[in-house]
Amino acid sequence: MDSFANTLIKSGQTTVATLLLEHYRELGMSNTEFLIYLQIKSYNDRGISFPQTETIAKAVGLTDNQIFQELHTMIGKRLMQIDTVQQPGQLARDSYDFTLLYEKLAQFVKKAEAETVTSQVDNDRETIFNQIETEFGRPLSPIELEMISQWLDKDHYQVGIIRLALKEAVLNQVYNLKYMDRILLSWQKKHLTTPEQVQQEREHRQQNQGATSVNQANNGTKKQKNLPHIPMFKIGEKPKDN
Repeated sequence: MDSFANTLIKSGQTTVATLLLEHYRELGMSNTEFLIYLQIKSYNDRGISFPQTETIAKAVGLTDNQIFQELHTMIGKRLMQIDTVQQPGQLARDSYDFTLLYEKLAQFVKKAEAETVTSQVDNDRETIFNQIETEFGRPLSPIELEMISQWLDKDHYQVGIIRLALKEAVLNQVYNLKYMDRILLSWQKKHLTTPEQVQQEREHRQQNQGATSVNQANNGTKKQKNLPHIPMFKIGEKPKDN
């Protein structure tokens, strides 16, 4: 193994969360602050919890005073803090703690997910508004728009369920939301909360109806077979012996 490969292996590696790499600027972190964080983390990964500012300054090409100012700014932004650890029988030691940075990252991700859900709900709302107006052949009134919003926000009906209720209303040529609301309530009472459950219940009902029809037909055939034989002849003629 050559000297470079040996040096590369001995120097170790510094791992960085991809999520942080993608969003550090959105957390209020500058490029210089992120570079300083990487330098500190590289030392932390090697077991050095509090590298000297002179060492960091040399690595990133800044003065010692500039590094001190950057660290002070990061503390003010609540991106990091300096902890003092006192071990029994040992001198107190300082260490850089980036827990606040990761707490910010967690809050950012949570907020982003909530905004994504809100955006999706708004898109679904607009889509279902347009679909109902298209099927009804007229604009929806403010009261009707509010009723649909309650289905989504208060009753938490899935968009797919509302679409199925709309389909039922159109098939029965009943173009009003009250009819759709009764359909949705009936499904809710049966604990049918997804389009798949509604479809399964519909197929099950059709199978039962088909089985009932077959049984009725079979019963009718049996009754006909059990009827007594009635000879057919014209009035005035003698019945023929069979």
